[in-house]
Amino acid sequence: MRTGIATVCLSGTLKEKMQACATAGFDGIEIFEQDLVTSSLGPEEIRAMAADLGLHLDLYQPFRDFDSVPEELLAANLRRAEAKFRLMSRLGMDTILVCSNVATASIDDDDLRAAQLSRLASLAGEHGVKVAYEALAWGRYVNDYEHAHRLVERVDHPNLGTCLDSFHILSRDWDTAPIEALNPDKIFFVQVADAPKLSMDVLSWSRHYRVFPGEGQFKLAKFMGHVVRAGYSGPVSLEVFNDVFRQSDVERTAVDAMRSLIWLEEQSAQWLDAHYSVDEAGEAAEAVSEAAGRRRHPMELATLPRVAEPAGFNFAEVRAADPGALETLLGQLGFAFNGRHRTKNVQLWTMGHARVIINEEAPAAAETAISAIGFDVDSPVVAAARAQQLKAPAVPRKSQANEEIFQGFAAPDSTEVFLCQGSPDGTAAWVDEFGTPGGPGSGAGSQAAGAPQALIDHVNLAQPWQHFDEAVLFYTSALALEPQPYAEVASPTGLVRSQVMTTRDRGVRLVLNLAPLLQQEGGPEAAPPGAAPRRTYQEHIAFAVNDLVATARAARNRGLEFLRIPANYYEDLDARFDLDPAFLSTLRELNLLYDRDADGEFLHFYTATVGSVFFEMVERRGSYDGYGAPNAPVRHAVQYDHLHQLKLTA
Repeated sequence: MRTGIATVCLSGTLKEKMQACATAGFDGIEIFEQDLVTSSLGPEEIRAMAADLGLHLDLYQPFRDFDSVPEELLAANLRRAEAKFRLMSRLGMDTILVCSNVATASIDDDDLRAAQLSRLASLAGEHGVKVAYEALAWGRYVNDYEHAHRLVERVDHPNLGTCLDSFHILSRDWDTAPIEALNPDKIFFVQVADAPKLSMDVLSWSRHYRVFPGEGQFKLAKFMGHVVRAGYSGPVSLEVFNDVFRQSDVERTAVDAMRSLIWLEEQSAQWLDAHYSVDEAGEAAEAVSEAAGRRRHPMELATLPRVAEPAGFNFAEVRAADPGALETLLGQLGFAFNGRHRTKNVQLWTMGHARVIINEEAPAAAETAISAIGFDVDSPVVAAARAQQLKAPAVPRKSQANEEIFQGFAAPDSTEVFLCQGSPDGTAAWVDEFGTPGGPGSGAGSQAAGAPQALIDHVNLAQPWQHFDEAVLFYTSALALEPQPYAEVASPTGLVRSQVMTTRDRGVRLVLNLAPLLQQEGGPEAAPPGAAPRRTYQEHIAFAVNDLVATARAARNRGLEFLRIPANYYEDLDARFDLDPAFLSTLRELNLLYDRDADGEFLHFYTATVGSVFFEMVERRGSYDGYGAPNAPVRHAVQYDHLHQLKLTA
């Protein structure tokens, strides 16, 4: 599949955008007119630079409001078009995007439109230019790709074709199956963009909220499957208008964009296999038109190494230059100190199958933060190869003889992801590399008195505002996690967007939080001037136990100071659930939080933060599948107050 991207997707100058696209591995680019007009490079210089970078200049765009106009305006439009055709000749480009008219002072007459498009195509032919006519979703009279294609067929000129844009088609819920019946010779260009499902006017939706494939909710694999079945073989190019992307690092955004096309190519191939496979009787599994069924697929769709979703968490790692408070907190929760690594400056704490590594190799001024997550996978080498093909930067760790070699790569927020060889009984061979005595806790390998069995239930990671969508795509494509519907949670400093990513069996639950800008850039939780920068937002690791009440009592006996939950919360809890008075009293006594739905119950409590990290202990009863979302505002408020009290007493 030939890959492309419109320069409007990226920040920076045209020169910087072209360099970033080449670095990310794109085959070609669309030049957005504004990028050219504002560039200090002349057309010939841009042409030469593209050649040096190995980039094909695929499309010049946009040319607006050409059709459906009175004769006097048509003359001006043709003059404007001819100037652009001459410019394209200097650039070495042969295709221009012409959008359907959105102006109110236009005429609803297909005969007129066809005649005007015919004159444009003839003029373009004189300059060796092809015109790709696109139906804008908000077009005044032409807003349907089938309508646009009928006009193209009616004109029947070799220099006039259509552009299929996934946003303009899917935002209007147009059926994509008829794409297969289109004449592939008349499909001049294909643009793709994803988007979240929003209730707003389509123009604003398009201009501000498009995202790269895999970062939204459109069925792009189905769209592309129909495009491939139609016989199209040209570029598949990203056209994404997004305020965040145009403020972010240009090279990083370009890599994210390329990752999205790699993911889309694989998903499209899988969709085709699933919907047009051949059954045992040798008949097509899905009926298609005779014309489409006869076509071969001239577009080659590459696939990635296939991997199963992770089976579970292997470990979580927290980096701390001064780990004392972290050691105390883990000990109070019931974790056992399992010793130091024999060659690295790290220590291991365990509770059942829940494993936490404290990495003491952080810079002296660095804040305590989650630094790595280990996942159990069937084949770490194959999974790592997939991640690398998806542009994930490798982060190998030094290992000596007889030590586990972890395959690792960096996530968008710089969290290191390690792929571990899972075992049926949940054990980990690398644990034997720890055990040097003399550390904190009650001795190597010992379990704190009364400590329960536990496992990592979920990990909550803070995401920088400019890389949130990138992170969703990253974990979807690299680890086969499925994004769930996101939620927004109130906090004292604004709304927190929360995106849950899971495996189908919920063996892995990863929560990505996008914090309010106030918290990220200088709110009350930000680092003071001159101090090491804080993580953008608090993060946490949640551990599941079988009896949270017993776990909480034991932790209190070990000296754990619980966050004080307001009495108002328990009054509201009683009003909502009519709990047994004795049970409600226990919740109050231990500062436990509670939720219930049709599938089960959820008990949990949170610790205070150490640096930017805190821990959560949870108990799931029945088939409860959530995270206590109604309690999240309480947690935010209580931790906010706790941090302020610490500052007042400091």
